[in-house]
Amino acid sequence: MNLTHLDENNKPKMVDVSEKDHTTRIATASGIIEVGQTAYNAVMANTAKKGPVLQTAVIAAIQGSKQTSNLIPMCHPLMLTSVKTEVEELPHLPGFKLMVTAKLNGQTGVEMEALTGVSVGLLTIYDMLKAIDKSMVIKNVQLEEKSGGKSGDFKR
Repeated sequence: MNLTHLDENNKPKMVDVSEKDHTTRIATASGIIEVGQTAYNAVMANTAKKGPVLQTAVIAAIQGSKQTSNLIPMCHPLMLTSVKTEVEELPHLPGFKLMVTAKLNGQTGVEMEALTGVSVGLLTIYDMLKAIDKSMVIKNVQLEEKSGGKSGDFKR
């Protein structure tokens, strides 16, 4: 099996995508953060001392998606055409589910951008609530679906 991020001398390399077709590529990722009831209540009442938690997490998720190639060594810098976010309140946990959809017209996929956006957004929630609850758990960060490119479509 040939690993795409190693050259013939077994040295790390970034994959050459110059011969790939430009196609519309979309990926959606999600993740969950479980928080204590006090932290959940602070978010819902917008009384967290660091400010509006969910709004800040959305901005962080967008920023994280845009910075993926600076964080993940073999990722190509991409010109994203769209990053959309959705936050679902999960009062039964309690917690929140964050979804990020990244899109572009290009030669490589955007799965890592969607996953990075979710991760950074959830970490931002943790950061903003850690004074209230240090027992929070980030879990189930996963690709939900992707379309475009040679490997075809995927849906969980």
